[in-house]
Parts: sequence; structure tokens; C-alpha cells
Amino acid sequence: QVQLVESGGGLVQPGDSLKLLCATTSRSAISIYDMGWYRQAPGKQRELVASMTSGGKTNYADSVKGRFTISRDNAEHTVDLQMSSLKPEDTATYYCNAEVSTIVGGMAQPYVSYWGQGTQVTVSS
Repeated sequence: QVQLVESGGGLVQPGDSLKLLCATTSRSAISIYDMGWYRQAPGKQRELVASMTSGGKTNYADSVKGRFTISRDNAEHTVDLQMSSLKPEDTATYYCNAEVSTIVGGMAQPYVSYWGQGTQVTVSS
């Protein structure tokens, strides 16, 4: 019922910038508390890159602080990730994540975690 759709991945050179976008679709009214981006490189565990609550509180992985910026539109249920000064170690599949509460009959249901299908980011010269 709730889908997250990512876009914006691609192949870039070290030092380049790239912006990832994530849009949410739902047949029902929803409320989203936390939205963020995770990544998973081959042979490694999925890790948090950046997240933002509906109140604007952000959380960044140490490895991306100062280079990546997360932003979201609460009304449109979208979240973006602006990535700058990209490094080869940023190469991974990037996944959008959202903690979503569906509104049913005017009542907010428990939050459920949803994931996008992933978008590939490759940083290579």
C-alpha cells in the first residue's frame, strides 16, 4: 500500500556531486515520522547514511558528515540526499527508508518501516 521510489543514482567520478530523491506513494493518508537513507556495499551490512525526523532532527553517519545533506518535504512525503565530494568508498546501493503510520478512519495506525527498491551509486575514475 505504501511504496517508496528512489531515483538519482548513477556513475560519477571522485569529487563529483549527486542528488538522490525518494518519493512516497500511498492509497491512504499517511504520517511519516522518520525518513532516511541507508546504503549497502557488496559484502557489507546495510548502514545508516542520514535520517531526518518530521521535526527536523537529523542524524548522519560520521563518514558523510560535512559532505552529504538530507532534506525532506513533510507535506509531499519526500526525502532527498545531496551528496558532494563523493569518494570511491561511497559506492553502494542506496535505500530510502520511512517510518509510516497509515491513517484509517481518522485513527493513526502503528508505525511500519518501509524500504525502497534501492538505487546504485558508483564513484569511480
